[in-house]
Amino acid sequence: MKAVFLPGNKRVEIRAVEVPKPRQDEVLVQVKASCICRSDLSLYYGNAVVGGDAAGRCITGHEPAGVIVEVGSAVRQFKKDDRVAIHLAVGCGVCSYCRAGHFHLCREWTCLGFTADGGNAEYIAVPERNLLKLPDDMSYVAGAISTDAFGTLCSAARKLGINGLSTVGIWGLGPMGSAGVLAAKALGGKVIALDPIAERREFALGLGADLAIDPTSATACEEIMDFSGGKGISAGLDCSGNSAAQNMALDVAAPFAKVAFVGESRETTIKPSDQLIRKQVTLMGSWYFGVAEYEDILRIVETGKIDLERLATHTFSLDEAETAFRLFDERKTEKAVFVM
Repeated sequence: MKAVFLPGNKRVEIRAVEVPKPRQDEVLVQVKASCICRSDLSLYYGNAVVGGDAAGRCITGHEPAGVIVEVGSAVRQFKKDDRVAIHLAVGCGVCSYCRAGHFHLCREWTCLGFTADGGNAEYIAVPERNLLKLPDDMSYVAGAISTDAFGTLCSAARKLGINGLSTVGIWGLGPMGSAGVLAAKALGGKVIALDPIAERREFALGLGADLAIDPTSATACEEIMDFSGGKGISAGLDCSGNSAAQNMALDVAAPFAKVAFVGESRETTIKPSDQLIRKQVTLMGSWYFGVAEYEDILRIVETGKIDLERLATHTFSLDEAETAFRLFDERKTEKAVFVM
């Protein structure tokens, strides 16, 4: 089968490899759609955010969806021809985090696309417990987007308690931030979308954002305060991983606001007294979602009538992988999806 590898230094390799054989507790999924994520670019450049030196040797892709074509002898809840998305974290299955469905917090976890073979291929074998059942009326592209992109931001938005009284600031309007706009609007919030790229601000407005601002503008903070009636935001999501954006989110946070950092960053400097302590602001990290959350995530998609495919501005075949990663790296796409 064809599979995509990222050995670093912006190289993209399409290799012919054997179709994997599912173990007793695994299924073999024929991949129908698999998304590119901003974290994949760490592999593209050779400085993996997950797995360190162990990364880069696996088939890439941690956001796949497809159809089951073979099941192991111990598989009980899923069957051939079931349509599924896949949770990216393969945990030990028995620790307290795995038993709670937080496979990505397991100390022994492996990550699809980084330290375990991922979904940018024609087939993938994964444990049954990692399967997420897709609704009959959800496309494979939407199913792939429903995992890391929308699922992660929906989980973060719920942790922030976003509702109809919320004024939400979202920094970084790539695929994650755009998914955050959809999630925050579905939960009832008023959304301020911030990104220095004009096309991304326009895209966010098309998704339902109430206001779009260039965060590098000298009047950006003033515009946020004006929109919020002088109070500041009650919830903030930083999807950029940029220190200036993280600090702006904390600067314009209202007293008792909650702010979540979602975008990966290795270090930043904040001002705890002014930004957190004296305003009693809650700052949290939010990373992916627990497998038990997926039913609620789908319910939000359904009740909010969210068209997740709107985030997929570009689709590619596996043979076009080099072009796909180049355009994604150049920020010329929102969600880029391999369609098989």
